[in-house]
Amino acid sequence: MGINAVFEALSHPVRREILRLLRDGPLSAGELAAHFEISKPTLSVHFAKLREAELVDVERRGTRLIYHLNLSILEEALSGLLTLREPKP
Repeated sequence: MGINAVFEALSHPVRREILRLLRDGPLSAGELAAHFEISKPTLSVHFAKLREAELVDVERRGTRLIYHLNLSILEEALSGLLTLREPKP
């Protein structure tokens, strides 16, 4: 996981909304798409960015893709950010 990839993924409001929706549990790509008025190819790009940053895990169930929130990566990124506040020894 690259910290830059995490923050790049978090920089877009659609991707942040996807993560918010996944807080309540796994959702299929179609279920997530129902919350947005953007094209499926554009939404696929957002899903790819989240996968690249490892913020979501994807499980294939037949023809469906099920997205799961990966909180450990988000926690790791936030922890790294908070260390910037610590005074140097």
